[in-house]
Amino acid sequence: MVKLNLLGTYRNGNYNVSLYFDGTKVRETLVPEDTSFIADFPECIDLKITNQCTMNCPYCHENSTKDGLHGELFNNEFINTLKPYTELAIGGGNPLSHPDLIKFLELLKLKNIIANITVNQTHFMQDILIIDKLINEDLIKGIGVSFTSYDDNFIRLAQKYPNLVLHVINGVVDYNDLVKMFGKDFKILILGYKNIRRGADYYSQAIEGNKKIIYDNIKEIVNGFKVTSFDNLAIKQLELRRLFTKRKWDEFYMGDDGQYTMYIDLVNREFAKSSTSFERYFLKDNIVEMFNLVKTLDKL
Repeated sequence: MVKLNLLGTYRNGNYNVSLYFDGTKVRETLVPEDTSFIADFPECIDLKITNQCTMNCPYCHENSTKDGLHGELFNNEFINTLKPYTELAIGGGNPLSHPDLIKFLELLKLKNIIANITVNQTHFMQDILIIDKLINEDLIKGIGVSFTSYDDNFIRLAQKYPNLVLHVINGVVDYNDLVKMFGKDFKILILGYKNIRRGADYYSQAIEGNKKIIYDNIKEIVNGFKVTSFDNLAIKQLELRRLFTKRKWDEFYMGDDGQYTMYIDLVNREFAKSSTSFERYFLKDNIVEMFNLVKTLDKL
């Protein structure tokens, strides 16, 4: 890594974090021989700002609909307690549908908060001018696109964005579609299948069959993309620990849910360890107070 690629550096608990423009994150403890990383505040927050979406995906674990509600973006005191370089993964629903999105992103930029958004493949194509505005005005650093099916026009357009990450759901994505994207310099994030809400209704043996295909071909998938990453649910479902030595696992594993991350739902005004958590709490005014509760959930 070269200095010119550095986005920012900050201290969190007993370690320093360096963020780079390409999405790379490096943690270094203050004492070199210390192998524990203890965070005082969340590095990354999964932030749901709306439950409105026109796609009506049958496996949507958020139950988003065209009539879904928007969250209140400017009446949240905890926003003022976010630390500089905190990463916000903004989603929904369709975050582009929120009427206050741009003003909210402008506020986050002033506070030096790193904002990324996730949109559906169809909305990405429909609202590309808005996405260009967000990128050109440096309101977002990265964009996640929930991939639904292979389309040549989408692929050509998506390749123009170096910080675009394809989001695919284990059990839903067609392995043959992934193969078509091998060698095209894409970054990919594999998400675990969330068997809750509409995801529970949609679940079938076909989902399990698709999971098995991804499981059996995971090395080919990793080699086929520029960068392959996983959420913790996918790591569990795909048993990724089997592919690493202990040293490599300790080097690359980014931590359990709630260790450096948390989830906030601005529609229902609640927070939790992750979006799949059933144990949720009403929002508090301070992000550290919320994070401290999230960190202790396993100990209660």
